[in-house]
Amino acid sequence: MKSLNRVEIIGNLTRDPELRYTPNGQPVASFGVATNMVWTDKSGERQQKAEFHNVVAWRKLAEICAEYLQKGRQVYIEGRLETRNWEGQDGVKRNRTEIVTNNVIFLGSRGDAPASPGKPEGPAPKAEEAPKETAPKSTASKKPEKSSPKKASGGEEVNIDDIPF
Repeated sequence: MKSLNRVEIIGNLTRDPELRYTPNGQPVASFGVATNMVWTDKSGERQQKAEFHNVVAWRKLAEICAEYLQKGRQVYIEGRLETRNWEGQDGVKRNRTEIVTNNVIFLGSRGDAPASPGKPEGPAPKAEEAPKETAPKSTASKKPEKSSPKKASGGEEVNIDDIPF
């Protein structure tokens, strides 16, 4: 029997991404995203409810998110749900369900989010349109060129097959 574990959300970051590294050097970023639902109830009054999601990005995507995302920024997140279980220092068993993202698209303009010191100015590229200099050089065999190059925000051409995620 087949199964599907896929999540797609559009929301706003509730906190700046926190970039950490695993003991073997893998980058991992975690951040929160809030989604809002608005409806009109039977009495005609407008109702609103916010849902909060924990998001985790790995490897190069984690580094890109940490560099360009900030609290308040609107994003599209695509990934899968994963639940982690652990025992706290107090001996209590805990769990947390997170969205492990494999695709992030930065929405809105840079001006939509509050200014944050140390963050680069100007529009951020979409994660899938990251400038070439952010992609590591690979010694593995190259994929055949079948995608047409795209223009990045800096005007240089970026081939989709060169992006590591």
